[in-house]
Amino acid sequence: MLSMLGFCMIATFLFLVIFKKLSVVVAFVFVSVAFALIGGFGANMGEMMMDGIITVAPTAVMIVFAILYFGLMIDVGLFDPMVSRILTFVKGDPLKVVMATAIITIIVGLDGDGSSTFMITISAMLPLYKRLGMNRLILACVVALAAGVMNIIPWGGPLVRASASLGVEVSDLFIPLIPVMISGLLWTLFSAYILGKKERDRLGVINLETTQTKGLAEQAIAAEKGGTRLFWFNLLLTLTLMVLLVMEVLPIQILFAIAFTIALFANFPNPKEQQEKILSHAHSFVTISTLVFAAGIFIGVFSGTKMMDAMANSIVSIVPDWLGPHLALVVALTSLPLNFIFSPDAYYFGILPILSETAANFGVHPAEVGRAALLGHSTVGFPLSPLVPATFILIGLVGVDFGEHQKFLLKWAIGTTVVMTIIAVLTGAIPF
Repeated sequence: MLSMLGFCMIATFLFLVIFKKLSVVVAFVFVSVAFALIGGFGANMGEMMMDGIITVAPTAVMIVFAILYFGLMIDVGLFDPMVSRILTFVKGDPLKVVMATAIITIIVGLDGDGSSTFMITISAMLPLYKRLGMNRLILACVVALAAGVMNIIPWGGPLVRASASLGVEVSDLFIPLIPVMISGLLWTLFSAYILGKKERDRLGVINLETTQTKGLAEQAIAAEKGGTRLFWFNLLLTLTLMVLLVMEVLPIQILFAIAFTIALFANFPNPKEQQEKILSHAHSFVTISTLVFAAGIFIGVFSGTKMMDAMANSIVSIVPDWLGPHLALVVALTSLPLNFIFSPDAYYFGILPILSETAANFGVHPAEVGRAALLGHSTVGFPLSPLVPATFILIGLVGVDFGEHQKFLLKWAIGTTVVMTIIAVLTGAIPF
């Protein structure tokens, strides 16, 4: 009975989200309340929901300060000189242009927002592709690959969702994935090299000295001369933050909070300007934090009523014993294709908890299942999915057909997931 109630709860949530009957936040809360009452758990409903909110609170705090920090770094131009010099270096060489596309996407992708990454990178690179007569499907492909791998970062949507839905610390998911993520980025650069070399062979190197590249060179020099002290301060602060995150000297939430306040005070000593900077990024962190807290309510009811346990037991009874210990690997290999069926919220909050609870019965830790999911779903696979609005921002800006984009990108995206899965197994991030 409890298992059936759980399946009905998940099915209802998926229906409401996939067919856009309700927003995700509203669906989380409405479905939680409805099924808690239907199951006769009304008396304990509030306590369950609060337990869920408390569980996801650290994740929400991390999101707020991470978005604020990298948003501030982009605002003050920390990455501008680097991007400008890259663009001036490529000139008329298609190979360099494609490689620069990957590198710039990686840099811009640090903000954790796929849509803004697409807009900034494509705005910078598309004129060069047009001027050189390059294949714009390559632009869309390389940007998608780099942005997809960068979406694994702790303040990106997929990892936040996985952390909230599984009740796992962000650092437990991310730290073991660092070598995996690096391998994905190296594969992206390798893919960019292959695609760029083909374009160079097709078009040759064109002697190109545009007003745009001259202007970018001047911007780079001006940026370095005009704000040298703060530029180097911001760079040192960011590098220090990255090192401390890996070393886990303090909880990730605290490190971001401290780094953001230091950066905000150093760059904008005026309290009014500080407040304006915080408000300028409010939309980004309020949206995703609200989602996380609403998910906490949902997960609180889902687990507190023991529906999740009952569903997992039902699935365990039909999973072959030989397959159970390898469920994390199954999740990794199916994570990319499931982008075509489930939206990020539907997958991470509806499907992943059941998979995790099932795998736990075979001795697989929830963090390992979460890492496996991050190797494809809503990371490498999100620029392929028709269920993710950012995908249409990408193809709209580049000006390519969606079907052609999917066909061109698919084999490179599959390659990325396969490479990362191999490295994840070799490093022990997921069990074989």
